[in-house]
Formats: sequence, C-alpha cells, structure tokens
Amino acid sequence: MTDLRTEPQWYSQPYPPEGASAAEGIRNQLGRPELDLLTILVREAAQNSWDARDAGHGGPVRFGIDLGYVGPAHADAWRRLLSNGAPSNEHLALRKVLRSGIRIMTVSDRGTNGLGGPTRAHQISRGRQDFIAFVRNVGEPRDTKLGGGTYGFGKAVFYLLSGIGTVLVHTRCRNDRGDLETRLMGCALWHSYRAVDAKGNERRYTGRHWWGDASGDVIDPLTGADAEEMARLLGLAPFGAEETGTSIVVLDPQLDGMEPREAAAYLAETVSWHLWPKMLERADGTVPMQFSVTCEGRDFPVPDPRATSPLNIFVDAYRQLDTDEGRTLSCQKPVRQLGRMGLVQRPLVPLEPSPAARRAMEMVQIERSVHHVALMRPAELVVTYWPGRETGAELLSYAGVFRATEEMDAVYAEAEPPTHDAWNHQRLEGHDRTFVRTTFTRLKEAVDELLQLGGAVRAGSANVALGAASARFSPLVGGAWGTGGATDYGGTSSVGRAVAAPDDDEEPSGSRHRADSGTDRKRRGSGTADSSPSTDDTARAPRPRVKYAGETAYEERFGHSVLVQAFTLPAPMLQRVRVELAVVLPGTGNRETDPPAGAAMPGLVGWEDPAGTLHASPTFVIEGGDDTTWRAVVRPAPDTITEITVKTQAVTGS
Repeated sequence: MTDLRTEPQWYSQPYPPEGASAAEGIRNQLGRPELDLLTILVREAAQNSWDARDAGHGGPVRFGIDLGYVGPAHADAWRRLLSNGAPSNEHLALRKVLRSGIRIMTVSDRGTNGLGGPTRAHQISRGRQDFIAFVRNVGEPRDTKLGGGTYGFGKAVFYLLSGIGTVLVHTRCRNDRGDLETRLMGCALWHSYRAVDAKGNERRYTGRHWWGDASGDVIDPLTGADAEEMARLLGLAPFGAEETGTSIVVLDPQLDGMEPREAAAYLAETVSWHLWPKMLERADGTVPMQFSVTCEGRDFPVPDPRATSPLNIFVDAYRQLDTDEGRTLSCQKPVRQLGRMGLVQRPLVPLEPSPAARRAMEMVQIERSVHHVALMRPAELVVTYWPGRETGAELLSYAGVFRATEEMDAVYAEAEPPTHDAWNHQRLEGHDRTFVRTTFTRLKEAVDELLQLGGAVRAGSANVALGAASARFSPLVGGAWGTGGATDYGGTSSVGRAVAAPDDDEEPSGSRHRADSGTDRKRRGSGTADSSPSTDDTARAPRPRVKYAGETAYEERFGHSVLVQAFTLPAPMLQRVRVELAVVLPGTGNRETDPPAGAAMPGLVGWEDPAGTLHASPTFVIEGGDDTTWRAVVRPAPDTITEITVKTQAVTGS
C-alpha cells in the first residue's frame, strides 16, 4: 500500500478532430545528425541545464549522468505502478521491459530552476514555461536570452535513446506563489497506431502517452507530497530541503552497442570535449558547471581540460579571448563585428588516446593532430570544431576558439540545425547569410596568417605536457666519444632531428681531447659509439663519453613543456657537461647558432640529477663511472627544428 491520494496511470492520446503531432514527427525532428545519440544527449541536456540555471543559486550548476539498474528494493514498485493503464506491448513495450532487469539512465541537474510554470499547455503565465515546453508542447522558441537552445527539439533525444521511447520527469521548482513544488510525470513517444478504445470504438492514436495523476480531465503530474512519495517508492534521488533542479530518467537506454561501463567512460570524455568552457574557472573564482558521470555506483571522472592534451590547447586559445592576444573578426560589407578569436600554435606529439577518448574525438573529427577552431556562441557551449588546413609538420598543431558577440547571437542560432552542431549559412538569407559565410572566411585568413608567418605564439605557450616523443625517432639517437647527439624535437612550434657532433674543446688541464665523429666506427648499444681500443688506448686513462639512456622526449617540468635527454657518463672521472644548441629552419636545412634579430633560440633549462633536482647552470660537474642517469632539460625554440648536442670534458688538475 502507498500513501498516495491517487495512484498514477497511463493515458494514450487519441487524435482530436482538429489534428495533432504524431510521435514519429517529434522523434524525427532531430533529422539525421552526424553525432551519435549519446553525444547529442550530453550537448542538449547540458545546454538545457545551463539555460535553466538559477541566478539566485550561489554555486555552479551541477550536471550528472548515472547509468545503472533499478535495485531489487524498488523493482516491484516500478513493475506495479508503471504498468497501471499502460498500452499493450504491441503499441508500447513498457510491460515487457518492466518484466526483466530494468536498466535506466538518469540525467540530472541541480542549481537550476527546475521545470516550473504551468502544467497545462493552455494556461498563461508571466514567468517561465519550462514544464509545458518539455512535457507538453513541441517547437516553442527559447525564452532565455542568449540561451543555447532554440526550439526545444533537443528533448527528442531522450526518447530516441530509450528502447521504448519512455522517460520519467522528476523536478523541483518554485510555483507561481514562490513555494517549492516537486513534480513527477511519465512521458512516452513511440509510434502512432489504431486501437479499440474502452467503449469498443476503433480510434487513431498519436503514439504519445503520459503517466501521472488521472483524476482530472487530462493527465497531470503528481505534485507535492504525492510526487515525493512516488519518487521514494521508485528509488529516485530526493531533492534537498531548498534544492531545485530536474532529473530525467530514461528507461532501457540504448548505448550504441557499448557495455554500461564502457558507455560511462565515453560519456565522461564526451562531456569534456563538448562542455569544457563551462569547466573553467572565471575571473571571480567561480566555475559555471560541475559534471559527474557514474555507472553502477562507480565514478568515471570527467577529464580536466586544463590538464588533458589536446584540450588544453583550446583552453589556452580561450584564455586569449578577453586579452590583447585575441583578435576581433569583422565583416566589412556591411560593417559588423562578428566575434573574438584566440589562436595558439605549439608542438603536439601524435595523439594516443584511450578507446573512450578516441571515440569522443572521432565525433568531433579530430584524429592524431589538431588543426581546429572551436566555435561557440555567447552561451559558451561548443557548437563544433571547424577544421582548418593542416600545418604540414607532423608534430605541429594549432587550436583556436571563436566566440560570437552577443549582438550576433541570434544570427548564429538561426544558422544551427536542431542538434546545434554546425553553422550553415545556407539556412539564412540577406545580411545574416553574409555574416556567417564571412565568419569562415575570417577564420581561414587567421589560420593562413598563423601558418605562413609562424604565428605570434604567446609567451607561455609551452605550458603543457606533451608526452613522450614519437618512437620513430629512436633510430636517430646516437653518440660518439666525448659527445652525444640527442634526438631533437621542436619547442613551442617546432620539430626536430638527431645529430652527432665531435667535441673540439680543450680540457682544463690543457691536454686536448677531440671526439671521433664516428664516421669510421660502428655504433652499438644505446646510442654510443665504440671501437676496439689500440694498445696506446689501453695504456691511457679512460676517455670521457656520453651514453644515452632511452629516447629523447617531450616532458613537463614545473608546468612547462621541455625536451629531456637522459644520459650517463660511463668513464670513472669527474666530467663537466654542457649542451650545444642550434636551430635548423624547416625546409632549408640551414643550421643557425646565432639567431636573427628578434628570433628566439633554444636554451638550456638545467641539469636534472637522479633525485629530480634541477641545477640551473650552463655547465655542471658530474662524477662519472656508474649507471647514474642525468637529464639535460632544454627549452625548445618556436617554429624551428631544435638541434641538441650533449658534450662532456674531463675535469683534471687541482
């Protein structure tokens, strides 16, 4: 038994004489999107949550997705209460789903206004009308200035994801009197059909169904204590004492062939790729939105875009928007400011993402390199990643962000399809068509300028971990007596190559040590040069040499991307190490040790000892003779091939 005044039941909508929308028509309003349904769900649901944010709420909007099953403590209540008055399985397979394990997906937000306003479509309200816009009506224009949504078609994705087109809507809002009110209602969109009604007459039905309070002339949501009691019986997460928001429960979610935990990992990556601007701290220290993804009680963390490659490149471009490093894109005929753009160029090793991340990146058409601009309206939700031309250098990438001005928001909104994942100027006419078309012309011009001139890379553009260097360069790592030619990779906008060079320096004692260039020696082992010593060589003391330990790599030190070459000094003596740095201009092969006026050169950051302590010194004295590994840490030069040679000398005399 329950404490409900009336138990909810289903109502199937017959066609009225004046006509109505069929369920198929509503389900098809998303068209044939390129994105998969899980990605569309993330984008549309988060967009709805952001538009519904409560201005009086002190913290961020909390957005969560949970995958799981109805537990045994609540399964009987689901089967009994949700079967009440349900259509036959021929018209809506709800009873069939309820007989087996009931899988659900719950998409929730808190810190939002909830689905408030009237509960019946004909009622007039001076405020928001979110409930009827989501539950009753189709195609209403947005009522949130600068909101992300336009005509509310995105709600169809909830029904498309359900294997039976059925969802439960659980919301807490403030009613017209300003009082907190909980509402709970079931909705289904499947397909239109013909059936015999209770009076024995054959009728046509739209395929739309509602579950709720049937005591009136139409189905209404359960409200107040009844809604809270029903939510408790079904095991839905309750709202806090003063909490508002919405939970949409999707029955029998279709996960595109993935297992639930696999889908949860993919959803976490998808949230990061499409919603990362909402995860960034604002100037006042606040974060607009917080995201969570869980599956069967396990948390699947959403990657932090600031620390995740290659999203962090887009974050850096976004940071430029409100600074002098950003640029304003404009249309000249007619004159109109279109928006602001940030653009960052830097080296990026070929991406090796996790399976979930790879799938999320495929959805935005980013593969092993980045040459894209994230497009967004003032709501700062990613519309799409526009692909510019590639750099022509495998390790060189760039990322941009374009944000439309508030005055242009309506124009770009009209250029979007129902899934809000593109700007199509063909949808527009007149000046609006010109504005959107010109936007892509300006984007192309900005990218061309960056790639032709090398770009004005910001001073801190190396603040990103770039991962290990590509293994294909490992055969180039070499060395010779007294010198080492490290594999060299670019800096903030560069690529590299391996070199080996002789050391012609005199040793402190005055005796001269010249390294063999290795042209007539056979290389062995880990990048060292060796030969059978002569009788004279045997009699003399060991000569200093550099032996490389592993590949040269991009790594992060103190928040900066650097080149790191690990090495050992096998000869048992005190030795002073240094590096010789040069650049090679791409496509010319010219080696430069003296930069042109105003040009950057690579620089030695320091020597990292085995304990991880960095010694910032041009040279450093090391006791050789064992396998202790040191690391030369180098700051690369932008827009060049950075060439590094590690050299050593014996320290003699007193």
